[in-house]
Amino acid sequence: MSQTSTHDVTAQGADAIDPRPLAVRALEVFTDLVRQVPDEAWDRGTRGVVTTSDPSSDPSLRELVGYHAYDDAWIPALLAGRTMAEVGEDAFGTPFGGEVLGDDVKAGFAATAAAAVAAVRGLDDLERTVHCSFGDFSARDYLWQVVSFRGLRAVELARLLGLDEELPAELVAGMLAYFEVHAEQWRAWGVFGPAVQAPAGATAQERLLALTGRAPR
Repeated sequence: MSQTSTHDVTAQGADAIDPRPLAVRALEVFTDLVRQVPDEAWDRGTRGVVTTSDPSSDPSLRELVGYHAYDDAWIPALLAGRTMAEVGEDAFGTPFGGEVLGDDVKAGFAATAAAAVAAVRGLDDLERTVHCSFGDFSARDYLWQVVSFRGLRAVELARLLGLDEELPAELVAGMLAYFEVHAEQWRAWGVFGPAVQAPAGATAQERLLALTGRAPR
């Protein structure tokens, strides 16, 4: 009889989670926060609140939302198995340019996110190959990138704007179960910074934030 470690069992449980409904929820949560951005806040700097690959950078809130819109715009094509070269690498402008937003930032963002949600809901094969700019992944793994990028960023956006930062319980539960197994791998890739200490009596969301290198509260 073969022996299976506790970690393997836990990993199997985490990897059995269907990321599609979580990706939809994360996209919806982020879109709802964008709707609440005050008109005077678009030029606000985000450094110190929003986690980026370059801590010294200070993108404006509009640039940050434009980056998410750019990322969302690629979801339908990538989930369909198309490459960026096939679509045209400049099809959606530049990452921080906000070209897909148009003059009405909130309406442009909502339309782009809605198309992304429809693509996620229509995905029928979680093992389909998705061709990202940084490598090929299964659709399952790609959707976890979608979930984490929107879910964790939503907390930071809410903090920046002084809004309610509590994520839906099902989104937190799914992300926590997944990252309790995979956070160290993502940290090794440079996606997450060092884990921080969660406070005594931490909520599930606070544990998730601490695990992914963010201030838990």
